[in-house]
Amino acid sequence: MKRNKVIFYLLGVVVLFLLIQIIRSSFSNPGLERFANDFEEIGFYRNENNTGPVLRIYAIRSLKDNTPEYMREYADMQPHTKYGRTLVFFFGQEVSEKVLLNPKEPYFSEELAPFLLGKFEKTPMGEGRFELVQQ
Repeated sequence: MKRNKVIFYLLGVVVLFLLIQIIRSSFSNPGLERFANDFEEIGFYRNENNTGPVLRIYAIRSLKDNTPEYMREYADMQPHTKYGRTLVFFFGQEVSEKVLLNPKEPYFSEELAPFLLGKFEKTPMGEGRFELVQQ
């Protein structure tokens, strides 16, 4: 009987330790705030469809000369809904005004196309595709 209690308490301590580790790592992971000095959101669109696919479109101004890997990492951290699409467009520092986005391609005004640095799409199945736009 005593042996069963020891095993039960030992198992309880292990489960408690694992639970504390999971909670601690969940709250200590970096979020979008680490990109605050590198990127600025200058436009956002989300369709009002809550029962079907959700479309999110972000227009982001790159405040520094960032690498494609860093831009992709930022875009990957944007919210995504299962079976929805998330599109992130990166613009250069030349774009200073807010960007008006819409749900139809090309999603933003054609006048901004020369300032486009890259685009990212997270597909309905959660696959991320990043494309660097060559000017």
